[in-house]
Amino acid sequence: MAVGLLLSLILISSLACYITCERPATVNIGAVFTHNSTIGRVAKVAIQVAVNDINSNSSVLGGTKLNLILEDSACNVFIGSIGAFRLLDKGAVVIIGPLSSAIAHMISSISSGLQVPLVSFGATDPTLSSLQFPFFLRSTLSDSYQMTAMADLVSFYQWRQVIAIFVDDDHGRNGISFLEDELTKKMSKVYKFALPIGANRRNIADILDKTKSLGPRVYVIHVNPGIGLEILSIAQDLQMMADEYVWLATDWLAATLDSLGSSGRHLLSSLQGVVGLRQHTPMSHQKNDFVSRWREFRREGKASSELNAYGLYAYDTVWTVAYAINQFLNESENISFSSNDKIHDMNGAMLHLGKLKVFDGGQLLRTKLLETKFTGLTGPIQFDPSSRDLMNGTYEIINVNGTELRTVGYWSNYSQLSVLSPETFYGKTRQNFSETQQLGSVIWPGGKKEKPRGWVNGNKERPLKIGVPKRTSFVEFVTENKNTSKIEGYCIDVFHAAKKLIPYEVVFNFVLFGDGRSNPNYYEFVKKVEENVFDAAVGDISIVTNRTKLVDFTQPYIATGLVIVAPVKSMKSSAWVFLRPFTFQMWSVTGAFFFLVGFVIWLLEHRINDDFRGPPRRQLITILL
Repeated sequence: MAVGLLLSLILISSLACYITCERPATVNIGAVFTHNSTIGRVAKVAIQVAVNDINSNSSVLGGTKLNLILEDSACNVFIGSIGAFRLLDKGAVVIIGPLSSAIAHMISSISSGLQVPLVSFGATDPTLSSLQFPFFLRSTLSDSYQMTAMADLVSFYQWRQVIAIFVDDDHGRNGISFLEDELTKKMSKVYKFALPIGANRRNIADILDKTKSLGPRVYVIHVNPGIGLEILSIAQDLQMMADEYVWLATDWLAATLDSLGSSGRHLLSSLQGVVGLRQHTPMSHQKNDFVSRWREFRREGKASSELNAYGLYAYDTVWTVAYAINQFLNESENISFSSNDKIHDMNGAMLHLGKLKVFDGGQLLRTKLLETKFTGLTGPIQFDPSSRDLMNGTYEIINVNGTELRTVGYWSNYSQLSVLSPETFYGKTRQNFSETQQLGSVIWPGGKKEKPRGWVNGNKERPLKIGVPKRTSFVEFVTENKNTSKIEGYCIDVFHAAKKLIPYEVVFNFVLFGDGRSNPNYYEFVKKVEENVFDAAVGDISIVTNRTKLVDFTQPYIATGLVIVAPVKSMKSSAWVFLRPFTFQMWSVTGAFFFLVGFVIWLLEHRINDDFRGPPRRQLITILL
C-alpha cells in the first residue's frame, strides 16, 4: 500500500510539472507603428508574412505559435503610447516598432518600466541609447552610421560648408546634430535650417529662399519620406536644381523611390543629379526568393507598395524575436507577469493601468535577443552588446541619372567609401582605407559630370567678412590708415594680388580684430574663423600646430628657413670674411658672452671634480651643458 501511495505521489508531481512547465501554445507579440506611411505600408505586410512563415515552420518555436497584435500609432506620440499600453495590457512579451523616433522615446520609457523589450526596425535616432532605455534594441541601422557616411561623402568631394534641412523633431534634430559633430572633425561647417512639423509648401519655399543668401550650395536633406520629394519639387520651382547646386539625401529618398517602383520613374527626371544613401542588403538566394514572393503579393493585391529596405528589416526583426523567444522558452518555459505596486492604484483610469504587470522574464528575453545571431534577408544579424544596435552599418551611394537610379559606390564602417561592396572586405585584415577612397562617376544637377564647386560668391547683401589684426607694432604687415580708414600693409597687398588671379568677383569687407592698444591674441583671432564670426582671416598669422587644428591655412608666402646674412656690396674674399656680416661691437658682445659661458663651464667642471669621483661626473657635466 505504501508503494502504491508513493507511485501516486510521483504521478501527481509529474502531472503538475507537465501542466506548469509545458510550452505555451501561443506567445503574444505586439507591433506599433504608422500603418499608412511609405515605410509602414511595406512593413505591415512584411511583419505579417514573417509571422505566417514562422508559425508554419514547427522547428522554429517547437510547436508554439506567435500571436501578432497590431496597433496603429498614426504618426502621433500620444496615440502611439496608447497603442503600447494596449499591447502591454494584452500580455505582449515583445513590442516591435515604432518607426518614429519621437514615439520610440516615449514607448521605450513605458516598455523599460514594465521590462518588456522594444525592438525597433525604423527608429534611427542615435540618441536612443541603451543607457537611457535599457530595454530598447534597434534592428535597423542607426543614424550614427548614416551621418558618418554622409560626412565622409562631403569630405570625399572636399566641400567645406553644407546646408542641412530637417524637420524639427527628434529624428531631424538629433540626426543633424550627429552630422555636425562628424563634419566638425573634418573641419567642415553646417548651416542648419529646421522645418516645422507638418510644414506646407510655403514654409518650405521660405526656408529655401533664406538659404540662397548664403554661399554654400551643398544641401543635405534629412527628413521623413512623406515630405522629402516635396522639398526637391519646390527647389526645382525655385531654379535650385541647377548645375551649381549639390543635393544629398539620407535614406528617405531610397525608401521612397523603392516603394514607388516603376510607377515612380516619371519623378526621376525632376531629381536629376541627386545623390543619396540606401541601406545595403547583400544579394542572396533567400533575399531573391522573398523579392519574388513580394511580386506575387503585388499581383494578388496583398501589398500596395513595392518592397524597400525597411520591409526587409521588418521581416528580419520578427525572425529575431522568434529565435530569442525559442531560446527563452528552452531556458524558462513559464511566461509570467507580476503586479507593480506603483501602478496598482490606477484602476480608475479608462485604460485600467492598474492591471498592467511587469514581465518577469523580460531581462532574460532581452539577453536572448542580444545573443541572437543568424543570416536574414538583410545579411548577418548581430547586435552590439553595448549600444544594442545592429553591427556592421553599410550603405549604398545612389545617384539619380535620367530615369535610372544607379549605385555609384558603397560605404561601411569597416572600409568607408569604395566602389566594391562591403562583403569584399569581410575577413580581411582591417586597415586604414582613407587613402584609397573611391566612388564611381556621378551625374550632378544640370547633367554635369564635373564635381560642382559647392558654393557661390558672396553678394552685396551678404559680403564675406575678412578679419584682419589691429596691430600696434610691425604695422608694415597690416594696419589701418588713420586718414582714409583703409586697411593697408604687406599682407593686404598679397591678399589683393591673389584676389586678382580669381576669375570672378568676390565681395568682401575687412573687419578689424583687437582693441588697438595692444597686439591681439592670434589664437583667439584664428578661433573667430572657426566660430564663423569671420569667413576668413588675413595678416601676419604664423602657421603653428594649435592653429592648424582649427582652420585651414594657405601656403606660406614668407619662410626664412636657413639663411646667410651678408652685405649687399661686393668685397674681396679673405679668410676673415665670416666676420664681416656683423660690426666690431657685435662681435665684441658675442665674444664676451661665449667667454663667460666657457668660464662657467670650466668652473663647474673643477667644482665637480672636487665633489665627485667616478663616471657620474661626466654625466652631470653633460646634463649641465
